[in-house]
Amino acid sequence: MELGISGKRALVCASSKGLGRGCAEALAAAGVNLVMNARGAEALEATADAIRSEHGVDVVTVAADVTTEEGRAAVLEAAG
Repeated sequence: MELGISGKRALVCASSKGLGRGCAEALAAAGVNLVMNARGAEALEATADAIRSEHGVDVVTVAADVTTEEGRAAVLEAAG
């Protein structure tokens, strides 16, 4: 189904595993570029690499805890 979101950018938090990863993969499959966030850098980068390879979208990663002011600022800066 064409949603008309190809080429847009989405911010997905908690996106290295589970439901967040599923959301990121579904968006990437629709052609959406991603800003992905999670606390663990290693799992986040592995997931981002897999999504880049499979879907060919741009993916920016931000390893940060969004429950902190610094974490929120880092994610929002990356998201533009």
